Amino acid sequence: MYVIVYTYSMSKNRHPRQQQEFLDELAGLWPLAKGSLTEVRKPCIRPNCKACKEGRKHPAFLFTFTLEGKRRCRYVALALVETMRKALDNGRRLEKRLFELGGELIEDHRKSRT
Repeated sequence: MYVIVYTYSMSKNRHPRQQQEFLDELAGLWPLAKGSLTEVRKPCIRPNCKACKEGRKHPAFLFTFTLEGKRRCRYVALALVETMRKALDNGRRLEKRLFELGGELIEDHRKSRT
């Protein structure tokens, strides 16, 4: 979605300085993701697991996102959790910036008409 919005709105090249500033800002926002990360507790398959017997179970992380209008969930490896948190934070920053850019585009157009 972001690439489509960016490509359409920036392809006319009316604002080359702003376009370059956005590209520079975007380069610093990798990795990117949109969705949510949730910690859940799951039992394991070991019959004598102490954590499961005590009811603590084992931590697991789920990444939930929307794809083609449908909610999807994927398990996230523990080694990838911090990267996913950063990606989600960067995704929120990008989404906020896109909202700001929409308003700035309208304001620039209004100023250019006067």
